[in-house]
Amino acid sequence: MRDFSDLNDYPSGFLTLEGRDYAFVDLPTHFGPRLLELPMVLRLLLENIVRNGQSEERDRAVEAIFGWLGSGTSQAEIACQPCRILMHDTTSTPALVDIAAMRDALAEAGGDPEALTPSLPVDVSVDHSLAVEVFATSAAAEDNLQHEMRRNRERYRFLRWAAGALDGVRIHPPGTGIMHTLNLEQLATVVTTEMREGEEWLVPDTMLGTDSHTPMINGIGVLGWGVGGLEAETVMFGLPTMLRVPEVVGVRLVGALSPEAQATDLALVVTQRLRELDVTGKFVEFFGSGVGSLTAGDRSVVANMAPEYGATTGYFAVDDQTLRYLRETGRSPEAVARVEAYCRAAGLWFDPQAWPTYTESVEIDLSTIGMQVAGPTRPQDLHGYAEVPRVLDGLGFMPSQASDLPRHPVAIAAITSCTNTSDPRLIITAGLLARNARQHGLIPPKWVKTSLAPGSPTAASYLRRAGLMEDLAAIGFDIVGYGCTTCIGNAGPLTQVITEAQAARQCRAVAMLSGNRNFPGRVHPELDLGFIMSPALVVAFALAGDAERDLSQWPLGLGKDGRDIRLSDLWPARHEIDAAVIKALDAADYGTDFRRASRNSAWEALDAPQTACFPWDDDSTALRRPPFASASEVCQLGHYTAYPLLVLGDDVTTDHISPASAIPPDSLVADFLVERGEQRHDLNVFASRRGNWEVMVRAAFHNKSLSNRLAPEAPVAHTRHLPSGEVISIVDAAERYRRAGDAVVVVAGERYGMGSSRDWAAKGQRLLGVRAVLAVSFERIHRSNLIGMGILPLTMPDGMNVETLAIGTGDRLEIEADASQLVPRGEIPVTVWRASGEAERFLAMAQVDTQAEIGLLKAGGVIPSILMQTLNQAGA
Repeated sequence: MRDFSDLNDYPSGFLTLEGRDYAFVDLPTHFGPRLLELPMVLRLLLENIVRNGQSEERDRAVEAIFGWLGSGTSQAEIACQPCRILMHDTTSTPALVDIAAMRDALAEAGGDPEALTPSLPVDVSVDHSLAVEVFATSAAAEDNLQHEMRRNRERYRFLRWAAGALDGVRIHPPGTGIMHTLNLEQLATVVTTEMREGEEWLVPDTMLGTDSHTPMINGIGVLGWGVGGLEAETVMFGLPTMLRVPEVVGVRLVGALSPEAQATDLALVVTQRLRELDVTGKFVEFFGSGVGSLTAGDRSVVANMAPEYGATTGYFAVDDQTLRYLRETGRSPEAVARVEAYCRAAGLWFDPQAWPTYTESVEIDLSTIGMQVAGPTRPQDLHGYAEVPRVLDGLGFMPSQASDLPRHPVAIAAITSCTNTSDPRLIITAGLLARNARQHGLIPPKWVKTSLAPGSPTAASYLRRAGLMEDLAAIGFDIVGYGCTTCIGNAGPLTQVITEAQAARQCRAVAMLSGNRNFPGRVHPELDLGFIMSPALVVAFALAGDAERDLSQWPLGLGKDGRDIRLSDLWPARHEIDAAVIKALDAADYGTDFRRASRNSAWEALDAPQTACFPWDDDSTALRRPPFASASEVCQLGHYTAYPLLVLGDDVTTDHISPASAIPPDSLVADFLVERGEQRHDLNVFASRRGNWEVMVRAAFHNKSLSNRLAPEAPVAHTRHLPSGEVISIVDAAERYRRAGDAVVVVAGERYGMGSSRDWAAKGQRLLGVRAVLAVSFERIHRSNLIGMGILPLTMPDGMNVETLAIGTGDRLEIEADASQLVPRGEIPVTVWRASGEAERFLAMAQVDTQAEIGLLKAGGVIPSILMQTLNQAGA
């Protein structure tokens, strides 16, 4: 091992570009041939460490990176300092509410509230609130935007306050696109600059995002990943994000995609393969000769689904395809030249022949991939598109009575989400299929709710230039707006015929979408079946209207000449797609359309407060000062005996724990809001209420598909209060336990907390009094969010699961988690005290990775930690 003690005075590299001199961390000179053994993601972390670390801490981190080469794994902690933070409106709102509440606490303690302001640039995209109320009309986009502004006025006014009160916070208004598309097209520089001691340095553009699909930016060589809002808050205020040197899984791509295969198909195959391999919490990097055959758009689709395959990243290194994308999206020639020169000089340029060291690797032959779908309840459940009828038939649903509808009608056909609407080629392919369908006179049946919600307003420009907008509109795929819409659960109401037929159990309807998640209830609370697919296949299934139709053989419908029309009659050839893409794209559109969309008059008309502290309204149903934003929050570690609040199975998602979809008008949450003056049938979505803790604690575990084994037949969001045996609402049970001085825990199965990166899934549990979660396994971001709220995540020993643990009525759990004894990945004694008086003991593992996380648990969570740090610095 090389002696790194000289790194305190390491020599810089220098580049002269366009007459300007730049310094940079010269990794090849510092580390020689061994640098090439490292995966690219570790080279980027290494650069970050060398540039930002200090003396011995930096030396230890550098040694840990190279020490990783010996086994492909490490327990060493390293610090990473990203350049910027990206958030969307429904994750930024609770984070900014936390900051506003911390400013109040700081002022009440005699400090200066303005001392609490982010030290990194924070971009916020308003993209998660748009709902598909109006569809299949040219007025849909404008009408839906008006609904959005009306329903979210108070929350948007708060966001505008934050942009004015907090330095470095920039809000991108409704209509500017989905955050990940915005990141790709506008915000990402790939290489950026910073001033250090009077010199201008070239540095990699690194970032964190409070959305699990942040790794989409990995498709153009930017290292970024998703974190919870709580972790983002720590980074906002100048602290590095701490992580163990990650395990890195290499995915070797060979060959090239066949003519009928698209980027979506590849992403679904990667998701299935890597879920089988179990890459949870690991970094994934793509390498091999096949990478060069993929455009930056293709790569971004694959990178986007990193959370679906369980990884932290899905990284593609910088190469000529990256430069091509930057040119196509209007970046300046100088910026593009800077990216190439720096990445080549710094050892960060992709080599298709290289095979670095990986923890493990897997190979995928691109030429073997066909047209795929995933579902009907998980994104990793892969099928050929012709297998959908077999999969649905296997569910065995039998209608209660005859109906004109198919057994499994297509209720929603949505071209939606960052995943597949950020790549113009995918939307253009769907447009060409729509054109061919229109020429044959095909339209979807009346029960199908169709929608097109592109990731960027530029989509409208390139679809018009290609002459495809009218073709899409003719079969119901008018643009409904620029936001996440159906993918995030903002699908709006189903068609009346579907609603009535489902209520009568005449059918079991299905959603077909180009999104990334299809968990039960995710797309719409009344739909528990959904398939993920390419935008073009969404159009095809919309035309069929019947999810059980085998599109490889059966006709989609009758043409205007009376003959059967099959998918093969409509699918465009590759050369047609290539020609349409060339005709459609103009680099000037990206900047022009973004600037036009940013001038949102309704947004600019909002009257926002101009005060250092936000003026809370006690009657608000959208924004309330949260009780946990206080320096008085206490550590929840210790030795205690607890009742299980809920006992859950496998694959409990953050949608189950804290839903984002429409608030059902017949729910306890609706009752609470109606009592405070809201209209029962215009309650907006759960996500719009994340600034009000009183709503969100009642929304915790509000999902009809969630099965609580303490009370399997109980209504939604209910549990059994074990001391009394009564089945009551979860929030009421938690309050009874609190008044009695009883601790509570949650018990769950595998992959607890998979899905979106919403911090309210952890905040809701903290407000319910949960001190620990005992699960078979955790998804990465939710584990971090639990720690951020002071909740200890514990995993059961190998061989134990919810079934073998068999928690029943009257059982309690004794947990010995003393703060002084807690170590990363340490053993925690747990005793199950059965109702019979018998005791079963085992050792759980604390899912705590770093000393920094232990510090957060001891402080009671992220918020009290930041607040106490700020108070101490201010001397208040």
